[in-house]
Amino acid sequence: MGTEDSIEISAIVPVSERQDDIRDLYGDYRSALDSLGTTYEVIFVLDGYFPSIYDALTALRGAGEPLKVIQLTQSFGEAAAFTVGFEHARGEIILTLPSYYQADPAALPSLVRDLDTYDMVIGRRWPRQDSGLKRLQTKAFHSIVKFVADSSFQDLGCGMRALKRRVVEEIPIYGDQYRFLPVLAEKRGFRVHEVDVPQSKRDAAPSVYGMGVYLRRILDILTIFFLVKFTKKPLRFFGLVGSATFAFGGLVLLIVIFQRLFMDVSLAGRPALLLSSLFVVLGIQLFALGLIGELIIFTHARDIKEYTIDEILGE
Repeated sequence: MGTEDSIEISAIVPVSERQDDIRDLYGDYRSALDSLGTTYEVIFVLDGYFPSIYDALTALRGAGEPLKVIQLTQSFGEAAAFTVGFEHARGEIILTLPSYYQADPAALPSLVRDLDTYDMVIGRRWPRQDSGLKRLQTKAFHSIVKFVADSSFQDLGCGMRALKRRVVEEIPIYGDQYRFLPVLAEKRGFRVHEVDVPQSKRDAAPSVYGMGVYLRRILDILTIFFLVKFTKKPLRFFGLVGSATFAFGGLVLLIVIFQRLFMDVSLAGRPALLLSSLFVVLGIQLFALGLIGELIIFTHARDIKEYTIDEILGE
């Protein structure tokens, strides 16, 4: 596993609502990590109270397994669990692993070895063993992500990932953004690679989710759209939307005024007057919001880093 002072790989396993037999899963992860012939640590972060999982991990520690268990006071979400794991990880290489069978653990060594060339390597479960409906959902999701973020990744839902420490140090995550970490890392200039890994035969995710899940995914995609496109230039979005809104409201208002002056049409009882005025005011507000965003960005420009240096020679 490694000594207390020398850890090369930190494997982080966030435990939330979905989990499989933790003993079997840990055994498979450890076998894959042992095959690398390097020092490593395994960190389980319990996002909420799971007595059976906690007892199993405690028993493994009692049996001499040098794993680390971090118990959170309540469920804060997987992003928080990952953040806690990153903060306590000591390795220069970090693995994120699901707490259930998703991709075959035996594929882990290939992801780690590819870090010699890339900054982040993510798994793509292939061939997929899911139902036709599940594959259709996955394809639709990634098509939308490709459209809004110009991303070519095909399995952002795969939790098996290997990355260098500097990636998590450069890119903060919150909410459900951990799913889109490869997209954010790629846009930041890191080299991100997706490789095919065998899907576990025990991967049995539900084919149909509740409406709340789909709504959250849509909101997540919209969040990534803003982070990728307009984080550093908010006026481009708010200015465009505000200008279009102002133009529409102004046009309708001019028509109403023209009708009143030259066609003797009364303004009383005309919803178009109120509606056009509201659009004009809304357009001005949106444009002003974009300007305020630009002022904030300008004020903190020295603290904002938009690039990642790969190498410096001669120092």
